[in-house]
Amino acid sequence: MDGSSSRRRAPFLIGLVAILLALPLGYFLFLEPPAATTPPPPPPVPEVRPDVPAAVPVQPVAKRLAELRLEEVRGTVEVRRGGGEWRGASVGEALRASDTVRTLDGAYAVLIGGEAVEIRMEPGTEVSVAELTDSLSRLLLGNGMTTVSVKSGAHHTLEMGAVGSDAVARSEGGRFTVSNNGAGTVALASLEGETSLSGQRKVVIVRAGQQSIVRPGQGPSDPTSIPPSLLLKVNWPHRPRRQALVTGQTEPGSRVIIDGKSVEPDDQGRFSATVSLKEGANHVRVDARSVGGRNQEEQRDLTVDTTPPKGVTVDPGLWK
Repeated sequence: MDGSSSRRRAPFLIGLVAILLALPLGYFLFLEPPAATTPPPPPPVPEVRPDVPAAVPVQPVAKRLAELRLEEVRGTVEVRRGGGEWRGASVGEALRASDTVRTLDGAYAVLIGGEAVEIRMEPGTEVSVAELTDSLSRLLLGNGMTTVSVKSGAHHTLEMGAVGSDAVARSEGGRFTVSNNGAGTVALASLEGETSLSGQRKVVIVRAGQQSIVRPGQGPSDPTSIPPSLLLKVNWPHRPRRQALVTGQTEPGSRVIIDGKSVEPDDQGRFSATVSLKEGANHVRVDARSVGGRNQEEQRDLTVDTTPPKGVTVDPGLWK
């Protein structure tokens, strides 16, 4: 009886155990909430950008043209526009590229370019304007002598060429004097700062208190100290007539004025000029000035007497 009862309970017990074992599995299958999953990222939103104009190439800013002005005028000073006619200049008049200014004998002029440049023209000097901008002044010395000042720190360069020569003086700050006889002899002296002088593919630096010279077909000489005095030797006529020849010698590159008229010495400093004299006593003066600022003079009283001796008949043309 007990064995039969045990056999009847066995399936019950086995079923009960199976149910108990199945409970956890059912919980995980039916009651456990699903694991949270990471939502997919939202689709990218296109960036809305304002309309940007296409890049425009930057054009270089053209340098503004500058001008020189006549600050001071003494005596007869003339201006020529381009290839036009010479006419009288006036204070305040502007000079631009292709213009030329000249001082006649006994005249003097001062040009200024803003606060950066000052140009002092001696008598018998001609200067042409080749190019003018805020940062560059390029000029050409036809003949004569001029003193140039370039303000240091003004970011301005001045170049002075010379007619009849490839010589070029260049300064970015300082003061110098340059002369040109119009036939290839150019002299330069630096008074303040330093200036470069070039010619025939040679360049020298002329410092304050030094000078250099360019002769025809040659480069600039090595700079030397400005001499303390200026050589001037004049050969006066022994028997002057109404047309008297005056000759002499000075330093090459110097300026010579005989009886108020400018005379150009050659590359050796030799000069000559015919002076018109009147009957009787004539006071004749010869002045010389070097680029270094040295001056020298000689003067002489020349007496012209064309009165023929009494009782002698002379051809009048002989005394002319």
